[in-house]
Amino acid sequence: MELIIITGMSGSGKSYALDVFEDLGYYAMDNLAPALLPKFCEMALDAKSKNFDKVAAVVDLRSGEFFNSFFSACEDLKGMNVKTKLLFLYADMETIIARYKELRRPHPMSSSIVQGYKFEEKTLEKVKKDADFVIDTTGLSTKNLRTQLMAFISYDEKDNFAIEVSSFGYKRGILKDADIVLDVRFLPNPFYVEELKSLNGKSEEVKNYVMKRDVTKEFIKKTIDLLEFLIPNYMAEQKRVLTIGIGCTGGFHRSVVIAEEIGRILKEEYKSTYISHRDMEKNLWKKR
Repeated sequence: MELIIITGMSGSGKSYALDVFEDLGYYAMDNLAPALLPKFCEMALDAKSKNFDKVAAVVDLRSGEFFNSFFSACEDLKGMNVKTKLLFLYADMETIIARYKELRRPHPMSSSIVQGYKFEEKTLEKVKKDADFVIDTTGLSTKNLRTQLMAFISYDEKDNFAIEVSSFGYKRGILKDADIVLDVRFLPNPFYVEELKSLNGKSEEVKNYVMKRDVTKEFIKKTIDLLEFLIPNYMAEQKRVLTIGIGCTGGFHRSVVIAEEIGRILKEEYKSTYISHRDMEKNLWKKR
């Protein structure tokens, strides 16, 4: 039995994540109290039904009682025939405020969104640290979040390691939580070519414009050489996820091209490599 425990900050996209897992064939449960996790798994194992082979559950940790029982529940699950993964979602304060204002709903932990955010950030710090996979949903479209969730599912348990290559635009801020940041603003900018301006870095036209330059080819080669040295050393330190941020001015052209190319090359050796584009398309969710 596979159990994915989804938790994190209010407004970070947990309900949407659960919908994605349900679409992928997982038995989905929302707002489950932590103490019920071992009991449910015991029942599911006894039932011997294929419906419970893959389960995804959003676990409510917002109250102190639930929070205290979470770690003991996780310990109980270790003694059962259950393969458990902990997924933690969060976003920055500005994003959470914007989402709640759009929905016109109060924060569940406080009448003040700011105070509620700060309370959860501090309370859930240990859970975030212990998570198998952490996703920052700040600025992510639903499409990009789905991509990251798919990567989480295909997480390479053999190597216990995953790589995220993410493009971003400096004008919207640096990629938070990136382990490595590469600035590609020195590359020729398709923004100033009229027929390329409205096309993103996934288009063949923009890709060819950026990739045909000798400076781009040399940059890719030297970057891959560096990563081939760094990645085994990160793995030796038991790092679970390596996040590589690639930035250009707007996160629409150059950084997208380079992220796609570096991600493609890395995936040949590291299967749990996935690519995301923080700023290529912007969208705030209608779901929490």
